[in-house]
Amino acid sequence: MNVVIDHSPQSVARYLDGYAIVAVDVIRATTTLVTALAAGRRCYVACSAESARACAEGLADALLAGELGGDLPEGFDLTNSPAALALRGDVERPLVLVSSSGTRLLHNARQCAHAYLACLRNYEAVAEHIAGRHERIAVIGAGTRGEFREEDQLCCAWITARLMGRGYRVADAETERLVARWRDAPAEACLVSRSVDYLRRTDQIHDLAFVLSHVNDLALVAMLREDEVVCAVRPASRIPAHSDAVPLAQGEPGLA
Repeated sequence: MNVVIDHSPQSVARYLDGYAIVAVDVIRATTTLVTALAAGRRCYVACSAESARACAEGLADALLAGELGGDLPEGFDLTNSPAALALRGDVERPLVLVSSSGTRLLHNARQCAHAYLACLRNYEAVAEHIAGRHERIAVIGAGTRGEFREEDQLCCAWITARLMGRGYRVADAETERLVARWRDAPAEACLVSRSVDYLRRTDQIHDLAFVLSHVNDLALVAMLREDEVVCAVRPASRIPAHSDAVPLAQGEPGLA
């Protein structure tokens, strides 16, 4: 059994034969989708604004959400925000999400027999579910603007470290390096990311606070079925006693 870490939507092509894929976009697509699914909302992914609108037309009162290049597409209801979505009570409305990198990664992963979604909220549940089910696993970060951002490196490394604990071997030296760097790092280590800088510049710090205060709090395992995100495992609602979530105090350094 082996596991490899990679990044970017284009990298999926390397793992179409014989791999299960875990797609990671902590800031923010997989966090948004996992949060929506946990609330009981049906979820769909799209690779463009046009395909999102086409998908929404076939659904009853769909909620169009996302961003492209940081901008809200015309006619969309809200941006790619897990914090804003978590506040909404209209869970009967299906979500159609598009984003610059994360949903492109997911769109490409549809070609795989087994494609899972992970973020900081459910990384451990996903790792535990896939361990032993698949001989070869690729954990792939979204790769924003061609960069493997720190928040995705961290989440990918946390998942991979748990698979290693279940007997998986790393497939290459780069995977080994990433695990060594991030496996024991706290969630706040991602504050150096350019994704974090973007959230600060655009007054979307609430999404950063949401990500950092919701760590390992869901036992939900999400996977792709065509364009829809579905539950492979939806247990009773719980927050693990060993949760790594870190409460955010007002005025905490780096979050002001």
